[in-house]
Amino acid sequence: MTRFDDRPRFPRGFRCASRNAGLKASGKDLSLFASDTPAAAAALFTRNHFPGAPIQVGRELVRGGLLQAVVVNSKVSNVATGEEGVEHARRMGRAAASELGIAPELVLMSSTGVIGRRLPIEKIEAGLVGMAAELGEDPVVGAEGIMTTDRVPKAFSLRIGDALLTGVGKGAGMIAPNLATMLVYFFTDAEVPAAELDALLREAARDSFQLLSVDTDTSTSDTVAILANGRAGRVDPEALLGGLRALSIRMAEAIARDGEGATKLLRARVSGAASDDEARRIARAIVESPLIKTMAYGADPNVGRILMAVGKCFECHIVPGRVGARLQGIEVVRGGAASPVDEGRLRALLAGDPVEIEVELGVGAGTARAFGCDLTEGYIHENAAYASS
Repeated sequence: MTRFDDRPRFPRGFRCASRNAGLKASGKDLSLFASDTPAAAAALFTRNHFPGAPIQVGRELVRGGLLQAVVVNSKVSNVATGEEGVEHARRMGRAAASELGIAPELVLMSSTGVIGRRLPIEKIEAGLVGMAAELGEDPVVGAEGIMTTDRVPKAFSLRIGDALLTGVGKGAGMIAPNLATMLVYFFTDAEVPAAELDALLREAARDSFQLLSVDTDTSTSDTVAILANGRAGRVDPEALLGGLRALSIRMAEAIARDGEGATKLLRARVSGAASDDEARRIARAIVESPLIKTMAYGADPNVGRILMAVGKCFECHIVPGRVGARLQGIEVVRGGAASPVDEGRLRALLAGDPVEIEVELGVGAGTARAFGCDLTEGYIHENAAYASS
């Protein structure tokens, strides 16, 4: 079992700072993450056809395989802002580079918040002045500056041999497989070539962020990036992949649990599928189903909704008579038919957190696990007035 550090901390050579630059009326809205030296880097970005300006610039930057800093603002996403938005993203990177005394092409920028509003670049440029002197070793500080509707900052660390791996992220809403606004940044002092980092990140994301859904909406600003400055030397590649996968899953679960209005984490595990890909599709269908999400919220053991979610995956190989399911560890479906259950006991178990759904298809060896959350009145309240808040 992976053991995470009790208190997150940065690997050697990494630091961060955050402050209020005036984008929000109160609270931090600007974060700067930096390495003492250039680091091998890789990143994954949204597949949405309307990517934010920072995504457009970031795709160019990571092709070089080298970064030294990440600058992130919250409140305004710099999406649907045209060529002016692209120039503002570049100005944001240049301002961070100037503050740190490094080349602009070594700075990745991200923005998260309301879509379609002009980025207040002048406030960001002014806010970055003096931040280099405030850089410290607590990753939670950086996590605080990138929050939007998040209720808690998200930062975790784990050790891999002589190296440390730390993740900082935010989520809350507009999160669906294809990454999710989900921003996640990993930092490690392990020595890893950029090409190898890219492969590791894609593998870890496939089993975590690509199986995360809060509301089925794919953000225009998704970013998952990793920087490795090599201060700890080489580590076992398999151990690094295992650690990165474990940390990605931990972050995905934290984002799901902190979904807008959410009160519970929802996990769906599918086994016995025709392939891992089909298992992933079915697991996603389960955590994305509004009926299952509201079932989890209301602690209402309507097990037919599980069969509905599985059955609507038309492209997957499903033999109804072989399907079994468990809810909170209790068998609720056998051979495609509902099993007799103690509804009172099951209702009591569903009141807990997390809610666990297991489905066995009996047609192959494919497995997958997806992550989501319940659906509450809070989600509607938060999103009905998001642009006005």
